[in-house]
Amino acid sequence: MPHSTHAAAAPRRWTAAALALVLCAGASAQTELVIATVNNGHMIEMQKLSRHFEQAHPDIKLKWVTLEEGVLRQRVTTDIATRGGQFDVMTIGMYEAPIWGRKGWLQELKTDAAYDVDDLLPAIRNGLSIDGKLYAAPFYGESSMLMYRKDLLDKQGAQMPERPTWPQVRALAAKLHDPGNGVYGICLRGKPGWGDNMAFLTTLVNTFGGQWFDMQWKPQLLSKPWKEAISFYVDLLRNYGPPGSSANSFNEILALTNSGKCGMWVDATSAASFVSDPKQSKVAGQMAFARAPIMYTPKGANWLWSWNLAIPAGSRKVDAAHKFIIWSTSKDYVQLVAKTNGWANVPTGVRKSTYANPEFQKAARFAAAEKLAIDSANPTDSTLPESPYVGVQFAAIPEFQAIGIAVGQQMSAALAGRTSVDAALQASQTLTEREMKKGGYYK
Repeated sequence: MPHSTHAAAAPRRWTAAALALVLCAGASAQTELVIATVNNGHMIEMQKLSRHFEQAHPDIKLKWVTLEEGVLRQRVTTDIATRGGQFDVMTIGMYEAPIWGRKGWLQELKTDAAYDVDDLLPAIRNGLSIDGKLYAAPFYGESSMLMYRKDLLDKQGAQMPERPTWPQVRALAAKLHDPGNGVYGICLRGKPGWGDNMAFLTTLVNTFGGQWFDMQWKPQLLSKPWKEAISFYVDLLRNYGPPGSSANSFNEILALTNSGKCGMWVDATSAASFVSDPKQSKVAGQMAFARAPIMYTPKGANWLWSWNLAIPAGSRKVDAAHKFIIWSTSKDYVQLVAKTNGWANVPTGVRKSTYANPEFQKAARFAAAEKLAIDSANPTDSTLPESPYVGVQFAAIPEFQAIGIAVGQQMSAALAGRTSVDAALQASQTLTEREMKKGGYYK
């Protein structure tokens, strides 16, 4: 190594200015953090507030790559699988975190006492941990619940049970359904996608006593719970849902609900802040909240999801990435958002201390219902029969994305009347078996 001996032999040649320049160049090259994130409200807010982080860490510069959810998933999956090193911090879901952690694709996150990892809601923390080690830090979390128009129920002299059953929901939908006056009894997702209609339908199948795979990884789409749950869903929406339900997912139904057209809606708890915001919703003052409906079992009746920040294993900027993740998922960050935008707009679904805060409770009418939903979801025990997979509204295996998309298309077609429920389930079983055999789960 002649180069290094030369440098050692003549240390005096470096002037202070030159040395400072070299160090400075090294520092700036080391610490530009490229952060891949999703284009939703909480993340956009994080970008605005990240100047506070840069002021506190002048040696770290943040560069944002903001993408729509589907594109983000493709880009980060390709990057991490090929060890491309394009991103230093990635926004990933609760689906990816355990799969990638097990494959050794993510850095373990080490937290200090100030971060207070025990303040994280247990359901969320467990979904992001393997053997007690945290592989992604939650930015915000959600479950699912029932949102409904209390004024319409009052008019019918009806009451919503705190934990309704699906037959009770169906009876209420029949009472509230008034299409002549532009009100539909119930709105539910129908648009195909593993994170669209299948997120809702998997929870429906769970509470009807079903599962995706048995302990031998054999697909269960021809089982009685699947047939019963999907038939119930198709019948419910055809009779009491809005026209064109097979094209509706979260955003479409949010718009319908905010314009007063949905009597009831079962969906993400994160919708509660929008439907109860008078700036966005015509019926904000009328909205009330109950737990996600159940059928034969409460297991897996409401889903569990979080958007999280993680460091790819190949990152050369682990220290800086770690500092940023700890900052943006800390108690202090929640306080910063509250101070800047008010308590109704803080990221929810992550920390016990947020829910314990009286100012948050006052600002967020849905807080107690949301926390109850999240606490009751258990990704390691979400089906009545024992299942080999982790996840409530998905199975955390790499094959599930393709399976969920394909099955979602079949379910949407059944809802639209383009195929029968039986034919849709038969096609779904066949294609799921094919993917599982290809994945080597069984012969």
